[in-house]
Amino acid sequence: MPPEEGPRDFIRDIIDEDNRTGRFNGRVHTRFPPEPNGYLHIGHAKSICLNFGIAADYKGLCNLRFDDTNPAKEEQEYIDSIIEDVRWLGFDWKDRLFYGSDYFQQMYDWAVQLIGAGKAYVDDQTADEISNSRGTLTLPGKESPWRERSVEENLRLFEEMRDGRYENGTKVLRARIDMAHPNMNMRDPVMYRILKLPHPHAGDRWCIYPMYDWAHGLEDSIEGITHSICTLEFEDHRPLYDWFLDELGVYHPQQIEFARLNLTYTPMSKRVFREMVENGTVSGWDDPRLPTISGMRRRGYSPAGIRLFARRIGVAKVNSTVDLDFLEHCIREDLNRTSPRFMGVLRPLRVVIENHPEGKVEEMEVAVNPEDPSAGSRKVHFTNELLIEQEDFMESPPRDFFRLAPGREVRLRGAYLVTCREAVKRDGRVVELRCTLDPATRGGNVPDGRKVKSTLHWVSAAHAVGAEIRLYENLFTVEDPMGQAGREYTEFINPGSLEVLTDCKVEPALRALGPLDRFQFERLGYFCVDPDTTAERLVLNRTARLKDAWARKRDKGQGAPQASYARLGKEDRRSSERGTGRSSSP
Repeated sequence: MPPEEGPRDFIRDIIDEDNRTGRFNGRVHTRFPPEPNGYLHIGHAKSICLNFGIAADYKGLCNLRFDDTNPAKEEQEYIDSIIEDVRWLGFDWKDRLFYGSDYFQQMYDWAVQLIGAGKAYVDDQTADEISNSRGTLTLPGKESPWRERSVEENLRLFEEMRDGRYENGTKVLRARIDMAHPNMNMRDPVMYRILKLPHPHAGDRWCIYPMYDWAHGLEDSIEGITHSICTLEFEDHRPLYDWFLDELGVYHPQQIEFARLNLTYTPMSKRVFREMVENGTVSGWDDPRLPTISGMRRRGYSPAGIRLFARRIGVAKVNSTVDLDFLEHCIREDLNRTSPRFMGVLRPLRVVIENHPEGKVEEMEVAVNPEDPSAGSRKVHFTNELLIEQEDFMESPPRDFFRLAPGREVRLRGAYLVTCREAVKRDGRVVELRCTLDPATRGGNVPDGRKVKSTLHWVSAAHAVGAEIRLYENLFTVEDPMGQAGREYTEFINPGSLEVLTDCKVEPALRALGPLDRFQFERLGYFCVDPDTTAERLVLNRTARLKDAWARKRDKGQGAPQASYARLGKEDRRSSERGTGRSSSP
C-alpha cells in the first residue's frame, strides 16, 4: 500500500503505479549500494534516507549492499565506516547485508552464457586503444580486430583470464552490442578486466573483476530488488542495465534515476576528500569540516536533523543546488528541541561581585531545556567571582550595545541583576570588572518591574573547568569550489575554517557528558564533546551558531532549500514543481 502520509515525489508515483498494475506483485524492495572506496557523505545520506524511507513507507525491504567490484580502491576500513554510518542514521537492514563480491561466481557463469550466445568477446586491445576506438557523439566507433573471435576461442581465453594466465591490462571481456549505437555506453562496453589484487571481502579467489555496469543489474536481479534507485548520471546507463538483464533472460528490476544532492560551499567528491585527508588539509575522514557522515557526527549533527533535511529537500528529476544554510537550519531545529543547556565562556573576563560575601556559594536553579519542560532543571554555582565573555563588556558602547558597560545593569542568567561599577585595567586592557548585585532580583526576577535589556551567561570562577573549544566555519570560501573555470579547488580552501580556543571555562557538569554528546551553550550555539576528550582535557566542537542564516533569508523572501532553483530553465522548473520526471519502463 502507498504511504498514508509523508513526502510525495515522482519515485513514489512510479511505485504507486507499479503496485496498481501488479508489476512486482505488490512488493517494494530497494537497496542502498555504496562502493567501499571512501567514507560516505551527505549526498549518500540523502540516498540512504530515500531507499530505506521508501521501503518503510510501503512496508517493504531495503538491503545494504556493497558494490565491491574494484579492489584497487576498496578497503575494509571503508566497509566498517559505511556500516557504522548507516546504522547511526537510524536504519536497520536486519539480515540483508550483502556484498556484490559474493555473486562473482554467478556473474562469471552469466558472462560465459553471453559468450556462448555470441554476445560477448575477449578483446586484446589496451584501455587507450578501446577508448580511442569508441567514436564520438556524432561519429560511430570502430570495431575491435578481435570482435569476430569464435565462441570457442572466447570461452577458452575468458577461462584463462580467470585462471591468472594473463597480466593486468592485456585482455578484457566486452559485450558485443553495436559500435555505432547513439548511446556511447552501448558501444561494446567492458564487462571484465584483469586485476591481480587481493579483495577486502573475497580475498585472493579472483584476479578478474566485473565492471560496475555489468555487476549492477545482476546484483539487483539476484536480490529481487523491485526499484533500483540511482542518481541521474546513471540515466544514460539504463539501456545497458536493461540489455544485460534481457539478454540473460533473468528477473528484471526497474532502474529509476533522481537528482543527486549538491550543496553550496561543499564538494561532493570522495576523491577530493581523500586528497585533503592525504595532504593534511583536514585531520581525517571524520574532520568536522568535511560533509562526510562521520565528520558531521563528530561535529555534533544529529541523525534526526539529517533525516529531517533529507525529507524536506525532497526528490527531484532536475539538478539543483541546496543552500548549506538550509542544512544547518534543519540540524539547528532538531538540536533546539533535544539539546540540554549549559553555560560556558569562550574568552573569559573576570567579574567580582563586591557585595556578595567571599567564599559564599549559592545554588541557582536553571532550566535544562526551555523547549522541553519535562527535562527539568539543573543547579549552577554562584559566587562573588564570575567569568563572562569579553565581548559582553564595552567601556564606551555605541547606542545599540545593550550588554554590560560602566554604570549599566544587566541580568545574569538565572542569578541576579548586576551593575558594573568599575573596569580594572592592566597595560591599557580591561582585565576585571567590579560590580554589585541587587539581592531582591535573585533568580533573575525583577519585583519592581524595571526593564533590563540584556541577559548574559556566566560561570563561577571557582567552579568552572577548563576546556579546549574548536570553532568551525565553512571549509571553502566560494559557493562552488569545483566550478571555478581554470582554477583548482585548493585555491578556495578557507584558512579560517578552524579556530582553536584553549582558555575556555565551562560548567563542571559538562564533565559528565560522553564523546559526541550534544548540547547548547546558552547564547553561543550548539556544541558536542569531541572524542579527543580525556580525563585531563575537555575538548568541545561547535556544531552551529544560534543565529539561523537560512531563516533570515526565508524571512526576507530569499530562502529556499534549492539555492539554484532560480537558475533552472523554465521547463525544468515546471518539471521539478510537478514532480513528473518519470523514467520510462524497461
